[in-house]
Parts: sequence; structure tokens; C-alpha cells
Amino acid sequence: MRYTGDVLVRVLATGTFDLLHPGHILYLSEAKKMGDELYVIVARQSMIRHKPEPIIPDEQRLEMVSSLKVVDKALLGSESDIFEPIMEIRPDIIALGYDQGFDIDRLQNDLHDRGFDCKVVRVGQSLTCPLCSSGKIIKKVLERYQQE
Repeated sequence: MRYTGDVLVRVLATGTFDLLHPGHILYLSEAKKMGDELYVIVARQSMIRHKPEPIIPDEQRLEMVSSLKVVDKALLGSESDIFEPIMEIRPDIIALGYDQGFDIDRLQNDLHDRGFDCKVVRVGQSLTCPLCSSGKIIKKVLERYQQE
């Protein structure tokens, strides 16, 4: 999927990134392999509707993702329109995580309707380790402290 020559391929990954874990690292590493530059949009707490609010504040999650060596640039998402930062980034590829609920065809059509010419792909790999999701980490912490 990577282009050769003088053209840099810009890949975009998105997510909440609450409580960073190995699953996040795999997702971002696989996304980076699709191109030359990896941009990451960290979802704002105010825009997250598909799961519980993140525990970690927006700016701190952004700082954590920005510090990862696989990430070339990270930024906070929009407060009102998920497509707004895509206009700024102008990605060639949008890489979705294996468990992100986006419908690829619908997203591709929405992007096309807004004038974006980028490909949407899903990272097919995932990890099955016991603490490879923020929800599993939270559950484990709660279990540990409820036993005391």
C-alpha cells in the first residue's frame, strides 16, 4: 500500500487512547507501516459517545500519544465535526483499528462527499493479551482494589 518515489504517504489513525496499552501500540505501528508519516487524532472527551468517558483528560492523552516514537504528529480532534482535522491533515490513508465501529464504505462515501480522496483501511491485527484494552485494565484495577 505504500507509494515509492518522491511522494510521501500520509496515514491517519484516530482513537480515544485512554490508558495506553499494547493494543494501541500495535494499531499505531501497523498504521505507520502503510505510509511514511503517521498522524493521530486523539478524540476529545466531549465527542466520545460510543463508550464511557475517558479517565485521562484530553491534553494528557494527547501528550502520551505524541510521545510515542511511531507517531509523527498527534492532535486533538474537533469539538464539533470529526472531519474538521482531516481537512488540515489531508491524509492519503485513514487506518481504522480492528475494533473501531466505523463502517468503511459509509466513511469512504462521507469522505468523498466532503471532497477527500483518501483510502480507508482497517488494521486487521489485534492482540489477545489479558490487559490489551482500556476497559480490561479498568476492570482489573477495580477488582484489585475491591478485594482490599
